[in-house]
Amino acid sequence: MPDLQPCPLQSDPSSSCPPDGRWQFNTNVVFSSEGLLVARYHKQNLYFEDSFDTPPQPEIITFDTPFGGRFGLIICFDILFHDPTVTLVERGVRQLIFPTAWMNALPLLDSIQFQRAFSLGANVTLLAANTRNDGLIMTGSGIFTPFSATYHHAQPGDPEEGRLLVARVPVLEERADVAAKVPSPSFAVADHCAKESCADLSADPASTSFISDMMHDPFTFVLLNKMEDNVKVCNGTFCCQLQYKWMAQSKELYALGAFSGLHTVNGRYSLQVCAVVRCASEDASSCGQKVEEAESRMDFVLEGRFDTKYVYPSVLVSPMVLEQPEQLEKTEDGRVAMKHGSMSGGLITACLYGRAYHLDNE
Repeated sequence: MPDLQPCPLQSDPSSSCPPDGRWQFNTNVVFSSEGLLVARYHKQNLYFEDSFDTPPQPEIITFDTPFGGRFGLIICFDILFHDPTVTLVERGVRQLIFPTAWMNALPLLDSIQFQRAFSLGANVTLLAANTRNDGLIMTGSGIFTPFSATYHHAQPGDPEEGRLLVARVPVLEERADVAAKVPSPSFAVADHCAKESCADLSADPASTSFISDMMHDPFTFVLLNKMEDNVKVCNGTFCCQLQYKWMAQSKELYALGAFSGLHTVNGRYSLQVCAVVRCASEDASSCGQKVEEAESRMDFVLEGRFDTKYVYPSVLVSPMVLEQPEQLEKTEDGRVAMKHGSMSGGLITACLYGRAYHLDNE
C-alpha cells in the first residue's frame, strides 16, 4: 500500500524532502492475528515508480511471530540489492516476506527462477506473492525454502486470476553467519577436476567464443556442439566451466555464457554470471534471447570462480518448472559448483547468478 509521511522541509532544507513537504512511500504493512499493526516497511529500491520517494535511510524491518520466529520485509526490486535484503540475512533473519510486481525476464530473471535462486543462495525461506498481469508479463509466486519449492507460474491465457499456495515449512534457526551458506552437501566435482584445477583448464581450441547480448549485457558464449564435453568460456578474467552430457537432444542449440561487469539497463548493479541457455533458434546470434520451451535434457556440472560470495543458483526446465540442483558446493576461494541431472523437462536455463554488491557504485 502507499504511505504518506510528513517530512522536515522547513527545519531541514537539505533533506530529501519533496517541495510539498511530504514523502510518499511504497509500503509493506503487517498485522498480528489480533489486528494490531506490528510492522511497516518503506521500499528502498524503486523501479520506475515516479509516484513514490526513496526513504532517507534504508529501513531494516523485522517482526516476531509465535509460530516461526523472526520475519523480514522487502518489496520487489529490493531482492536484487544489498540493502535491505542482504543486511536482513546477514543479521540472521531466515524468513523474508516478498510482495512484488515482477515482470518476467527470461532467460535469467523469471519470477520463480530468481525467487528460488535467492532462497537457495541465501539459505532462507522466501514467501513471494507476485501480482498477476498478463499484459505486463507479471506472473509467478511461491513458498521457497532451502529444501523445497511450492509455486505457481500461470501461462498467458490461463482463465484463473490467481492461486492460493499452502506449504508446511521448517522453522529455520537464526544464525548470524547464514550469508552464502547452502544446505546441500558438498560433492567431488567430476573426474576432470580431480587431477588439475578446473579454473586452469584451457578452452577447447575448436570451441570459438562469440559475444551476444543477454538481458542487455554482452555475454561471451561458446556453443555446446558435442554429445558430451568439458568446455570453458571467459569474459575478461572471469571464467565459467561446464562438463555436460546430453541425455536427450533435439535440434535445439545451446550455449555456455559468462559475464562479469556492471549492468546498467533498467537498474544499475554489478554481476558475475555463469549460465547454460537454450538459444532461440539454430543461429548462434539468438543465444541469450527469451526462450520459454525446450526438449533437450543434459546431466551437467556448472561452475565458476567468483569475486563475490553472493551467488544464486537455479535450474529452470520446460514448461517453466523449477528443479532442485542435486548438489551445490561453495569454497572459501570463491569457487561455486552446481551439479544436476535426471531432468523432468527440456533445459531452459541453468544459472549461477553472482551479485557483486560491493562494486555497484563504481
